[in-house]
Amino acid sequence: MLEEKVRKVIRDIPDFPKKGIIFKDITTLLNKGDLFSEVIDYFAKKYKDVDFVCGIESRGFIFGSAIAYAIKKGFVPLRKKGKLPYTTVSEKYALEYGFDEIEMHIDAFGDVKNPKVLLVDDLIATGGTAEAGVKLIQKVGGKVVAAAFLIELTFLDGAKKIRELGIEVDSLVKY
Repeated sequence: MLEEKVRKVIRDIPDFPKKGIIFKDITTLLNKGDLFSEVIDYFAKKYKDVDFVCGIESRGFIFGSAIAYAIKKGFVPLRKKGKLPYTTVSEKYALEYGFDEIEMHIDAFGDVKNPKVLLVDDLIATGGTAEAGVKLIQKVGGKVVAAAFLIELTFLDGAKKIRELGIEVDSLVKY
């Protein structure tokens, strides 16, 4: 089963980036080409009918762009404030220690009207970043059909926040 194979290769790093946090290191998945391909194929098969894939900086770029490539659709990066070169829209979101902000280009979907969008990131924890991503996509006229994550930290209830927005949440591995 894919979930178990992925779970076995994800490495826990205690006290990173700060004491008390157990960081889920996905580099141990990325360097296993066959397994990484299986993960991309899993999501690509399920979401082949979307118009665009949006990936959240930075590990969402890895998974999102690979999925977009596999389904031959456009990829749209959602970046930290100040990193995109053209006119953007932005959305702030809360962190446990303050606020952050992500942006996307106002013309990210080109001439496509009401595009169906898959939102992708490596992990969902509290859901703040994913919620901001949903709001950004909606601001420029997109409809998020699903949010896909490699990992979900269920004890933090972030997926519930996204589901309450009426969006399907697909998490391959749950902790």
